[in-house]
Amino acid sequence: MTSQEETQTQPFTDIFDEDEAERSFLLSKPTCFIVFGKPGSGKKTLARKLAQRWNCIFIEASEVIQGNIQQGTKYGLKCQELLCQGQSVPEVLVTEMILQKIESPEVAHFGYILTGFPCLSEEYMTVPQQIEKITNLKLKPDVLINIKCPDYDLCQRISGQRQHPDSGLISQRSQWDPKFTDKHKKEKDHDEEKDEEEQDEDEETGEGPQKKSESFHQLVQRPEDFLKNAEKRLGIYRDIMLPPLEEFLAHQDCRYLIEVDGGQQPDRVFEVSNLGSSSKSDTCHYCCFHEQDELLRALSSHKLLAPGYRWRRSVWGPVCPVALKQGDMVLGNPEFAVSFLGKMYILSSQEALDKFVVNPRPYLLPPMPAPPCKVFVFGPPLSGRTTLCNAIAHNYKAKV
Repeated sequence: MTSQEETQTQPFTDIFDEDEAERSFLLSKPTCFIVFGKPGSGKKTLARKLAQRWNCIFIEASEVIQGNIQQGTKYGLKCQELLCQGQSVPEVLVTEMILQKIESPEVAHFGYILTGFPCLSEEYMTVPQQIEKITNLKLKPDVLINIKCPDYDLCQRISGQRQHPDSGLISQRSQWDPKFTDKHKKEKDHDEEKDEEEQDEDEETGEGPQKKSESFHQLVQRPEDFLKNAEKRLGIYRDIMLPPLEEFLAHQDCRYLIEVDGGQQPDRVFEVSNLGSSSKSDTCHYCCFHEQDELLRALSSHKLLAPGYRWRRSVWGPVCPVALKQGDMVLGNPEFAVSFLGKMYILSSQEALDKFVVNPRPYLLPPMPAPPCKVFVFGPPLSGRTTLCNAIAHNYKAKV
């Protein structure tokens, strides 16, 4: 009897509380992926496609190195110095850059897709230690994808790769080998319309069959793509990586472990992974407006989630949430209007817009949007001003 009374104390409570749902989302963990597979199985291609579809941050060793060099970070300057000297980037430096990227603000909001880790090199950490590092991440991977492919097929695929010396583009055997093309020509006869479109594109760009054949003659085979080297790499993977990786995957929840056949075309592998049809809807959309009076009307009808659904003004109103987080009340500029989770936020500058788009969660979680309170303490020397300021700041979680 008492249990029934307890359940009926608040019969009219709205279980679909919008504010509570928004707070729950802001506190939730972003979706994170990790892709495993043998060398040459297409891990990087699949991870890049998933990153585009799920709007996640793509994390891979070469991408992280290139990003740090472009941004001019201390890691990037060190990598640039080593590469200019003809040396390779040490494994400890690559691991530090990857872990730093995983802990970045944009990853904390968008999530990540990690591939190429653990790596075959045990110069810095052994494979079991790298796997332990993955399990101890603050943002642990939610979905694990394992690409499986026979060693023979991978050796044929790797040994058939050619690189253009100028552009650095990699071409598969099906793109440059005439014998391979003639062998599979019958399978493509039904796709005549597609061939005609490609021929029209070649005529428009001026790249006919003769020019393509000339570019194919310039292709070279990299030393790591030699058949012997490919077999050696797969042997190292089989002896060093496979046993601890299989043990790690055996203890994972099968609902979040996806195994795909890597012997298919990259687009087919992407479709079979069952992750290509889903996408995240927590992206910030921003656009420019020039009239304050038209802000609500214009933004409310911009990039609608569904017919008849319009964006609404947030509890922040015209105040910039980034400036409010820093303790200042600054009215937003209509040129930097953002829509997020069905509501509108008006930022005050391009810098504030960039910070908000990278990760809006710190600016929206409680106690925001409490207006800032500023206290000025003054008095004669040795009157205890510093002690009082520190006590007030500690009690109210403020800055001195």
